[in-house]
Amino acid sequence: MLRPLVALLSLLAFAPAGAAPPAPLPKVAIVTSEGTIVATLEAKRAPITTANFLRYVDAKRFDNTTFYRAARSKRIPGKGLIQGGINHKIPKSFLPIKHEPTTVTGVHHLDGTLSMARNEVNSAMGDFFITVGPAPDLDARSNYPGYAAFGHVISGMAIAKKILSKPTYPGGYDEMTIGQIIRQPVKILTVRRIQ
Repeated sequence: MLRPLVALLSLLAFAPAGAAPPAPLPKVAIVTSEGTIVATLEAKRAPITTANFLRYVDAKRFDNTTFYRAARSKRIPGKGLIQGGINHKIPKSFLPIKHEPTTVTGVHHLDGTLSMARNEVNSAMGDFFITVGPAPDLDARSNYPGYAAFGHVISGMAIAKKILSKPTYPGGYDEMTIGQIIRQPVKILTVRRIQ
């Protein structure tokens, strides 16, 4: 009994006086018509992208939007990504942000990763996606900038999988989205900070 107490006291003796514990990473609840998805945001490793997402959250600009795209993998059944947000509506958007590639942040596209949708580099605004299954092809490499990953789902992946399985139209907005637009988009009721 005495040894563990001595060990604890010696650890405390070397702790910096008045050192505050590290701030917890922000968490958000994405409440949809299908259920709630909770995610932790990488505010330290991807500060620009996280701040942008939280700006939309705090301004309630994700409220009453949708998950409108289900991009299913052609190679691996049940894998892909779901995209949601302001659906490129300029009146709801803030200015685009600087791109934070995965080679800088170290936040990679694993199963349940939150990442920013974009057209060109430095064009991300208020559209985001969640990966269902690992998606290393979305990470930056050599001459490919990739996408800006900034968070991870910690609960609600069953909801993301359900959205991914929704029926889609055969057409699309462009060549990239053919067969990926959800026929009845899933409503995003609210997105709120919960920590």
